[in-house]
Parts: sequence; C-alpha cells; structure tokens
Amino acid sequence: MVLFDPRLTQRPEPTGTQRQQIVEILTAALEAVDPAVAVLRHLHREGDTLWVGDARYNLSEYRHIYVVGAGKAGAPMAQAVEQVLGERLTAGRVNVKYGYTLPTRTIELTEAGHPLPDQAGVTGAQRIVELVRQAQEGDLVICLLSGGGSALMSLPVEGVSLDDMQVLTDALLRRGAVINEMNALRKHLEQIKGGNLARLAHPAQVISLILSDVVGNPLDVIASGPTVPDHSTFAEAYQILERYDLVEDAPAPIVQHLQRGVRGEIPDTPQEGNPIFQRTRNLIVASNAIAAEAAERAARERGYHPLLLSTYVEGEAREVGKVFAAIAREVAAAQRPVAAPACIIAGGETTVTIRGSGKGGRNQEMALSAAIALAGLDNAAVVCLATDGSDGPTDASGALADGATLARAAALGLDARAYLANNDSYAFFRALDDLLLTGPTNTNVNDLVFVFVW
Repeated sequence: MVLFDPRLTQRPEPTGTQRQQIVEILTAALEAVDPAVAVLRHLHREGDTLWVGDARYNLSEYRHIYVVGAGKAGAPMAQAVEQVLGERLTAGRVNVKYGYTLPTRTIELTEAGHPLPDQAGVTGAQRIVELVRQAQEGDLVICLLSGGGSALMSLPVEGVSLDDMQVLTDALLRRGAVINEMNALRKHLEQIKGGNLARLAHPAQVISLILSDVVGNPLDVIASGPTVPDHSTFAEAYQILERYDLVEDAPAPIVQHLQRGVRGEIPDTPQEGNPIFQRTRNLIVASNAIAAEAAERAARERGYHPLLLSTYVEGEAREVGKVFAAIAREVAAAQRPVAAPACIIAGGETTVTIRGSGKGGRNQEMALSAAIALAGLDNAAVVCLATDGSDGPTDASGALADGATLARAAALGLDARAYLANNDSYAFFRALDDLLLTGPTNTNVNDLVFVFVW
C-alpha cells in the first residue's frame, strides 16, 4: 500500500477525517494501477500455455524467451513476468529510473536518468539492442513499457550525441512542448523508438505489455512506440523544431539529421502495413482511466457523490488549476455538476512553461494556482497527484490546496502569487506541510486531480 506523509491528515482545513478520506481515495487509485497486479491480470500460464489477454501462445514452440523494456514501472512488471514464466526465461534487460529497482532473478535492471536521458540509459539501451539482436525465428521477446520509457531507453542515431539530445529535451521542456511532440522527435533521432525495436527483433514473436502514461493511450506515443507502427514522419518532426523556434538554437547534428530525413536521404520509421508488425502484439495493462475509476468507487464507498469528469485533461497547469477551482465554486454555490459532498475526478497531463527560477512540478503548480482561485471558499479542496510519486524534479507527488491555503500562507509571510510567478510551488507547499509525499510508487499512468466539496 502506498503511504502518504502522515502530516497530510493533521492540518486544520479540511478536517482530519476529510483528509484521511482523501488519502484513502488516492491510495485506492494508485493500488488499482500497481504494475505487478496489472501484468498478472493480463498474463498467466497454464503449463506450456501462456495467456496474454485473450490470446494464447504455446511456450513449447519457443526456444528462447527474452524480456526487454524501459519505464518507471519496469521493476514490478519484471517481477510479475518472472513470477509467471520462471525457469522458461532466457535473459532480460530493463531500464528503470534511479531508485526504482526491485529484486529480480533473471531480468537485469539498469538504473538511468529521467526526465533527462543520461549515459547510463544509453548504455542500458545498447545492451537491450544486443539482447534483442540475438532473437531469431522461434524465439519470443516480451517488451515491458511504461511511463518514462522514452527518456530511459535513449540511444541516439549515429552522429547525434547524448549531449545533443539532453540539450534538445531541456529546450522542449522549457518551451512547454507536450509529450507527443517530444516523442515524435525522439523517434526520428534514436535507434529503438518508433517501431524500431520490433524491426530489430524481427522475425521473433514480440509481445509488448504497456502501462500507459499518455492521454488517450495512443500506442505509438507511449514510450515513443518502440513496437508499433509510427504515425509521425521526418517532416512532422522538423516542423516541431520550427514551431518552438529551435531550428537555429537546437544542436546542429540534430537539425542536419532531420533535414536529411525530410529530403529522403534517410529511411523513415516503420509505418503501418510494414510486415515486421505481423508478429507483434501490443496490450495496455493499466491506464489513467483504471486509476480514476478506482478512485470513483472509493469515493462512493465513503459517502461522496463522485463524478469522473474526464481522463483527457491537458493544458497549461496554472490555467487548468483555475478551472478546477471554478468547478469547486460551482458545486458550493449551485450543487452542480454534482451535489456536496462531492468528489470530482479528472485525469490527464498538463504542462508548465517555466518563467522563474523556482522548484516544482506540474501538479504542485496546478494546486498553487487552484489555491489562489479557491481563497476564502470554505469546505473545498483541490488535490493534484502525479501517479508515479515524482512531480517534476521534486520528491513530492503533488499538493493539496483549499480555501484557507492563502490565509495560512500569509500568516507565514508567503505571497502565493509571487511563488507561482517564480514556478516555486514546491517551497510554498512544503512550508505549509501540504505536499503529497508518497515516495516512488513504481507506477505511472499520468496525473489525477480531485475536487472535493463538503
């Protein structure tokens, strides 16, 4: 069970009981997308028969079974696969975020950097490629993918360095690029992504078990789609550089490689209809919707009127925070879209345009914006949670805001608007003991937002 910092239940507003209920609802959401449980729901074995969802595979037909992959949930997913396949596993290599390892027997875990890729991730990706290249016809490759997989399994194309990729990723993050845009570039600047892992494994049978961290669960975007047809092109990747005014500022090797691709001098990524995908199966085992639905059930069990509003929330974090505060005011004033006690749930992934020098994450920034808009409203709270337990470059998974947040901050001499302008939401909520602190959850299915009105 995920344990939240006990201080979260001890603040005066909302009451201790209400905060305890918040913790229980959030915990139910996270437990529903536990990676090991999710894998075991979809993968089981009966002798030599392996069931993957509703598909059946005869293990006696495979000489070797290899496991590869990357993502924040990679360790518990690997443990679950080992539990199912046991001695039938030949070897495995999976890249995970620093601090996210768990004990495994056959599958080797490599810790690497996220959100900025590092040399450890490149080395791990090279070893994954070496293992996949051993696969032949009559072998089975199981690929485990989850949030963070794009950064954790980074292997730049020849001529592009890791430093080049780090500079590009940092520039895109600072300009507020969305994950789909970043992944389109990665697919055309790296050797594994955009269907290329399936190409490397061909003609072996490939099964990908996927924990989705992307709004709408598009298979070609999650972890940059290493085992699915790519729907982006060199031309589209280059247009992203143009959109964010990076043609002049991005590293020259990156710009030159993309320009060569646009001119047709480099083959594009594998597209729909490519025969390499005839022996590839992709299955989503957990998603934001599953977590949100579990929270909805937990809220109902505790006497709330729950409403799952959407799992497609995107946009600038501070603007989205205002919207959820407005929903809280609507419930308080008019008892709609549901009556109090209300628990309105939404999921997705917002972005932050960095303007200041502070520290925070998209969920903490969203909560800070909501706190400003909620000021003076009694009996309401907005809770913003990163399901992976790490919101931005912080040890917090999010924050809780309520109608008394600004008053309590002012008593401590804190100006909420100044902290928001400086993108310093972490320091703001840390001073109030209103951070959500779970530690690494070893899962990642986007973010969840909760609007409570009592």
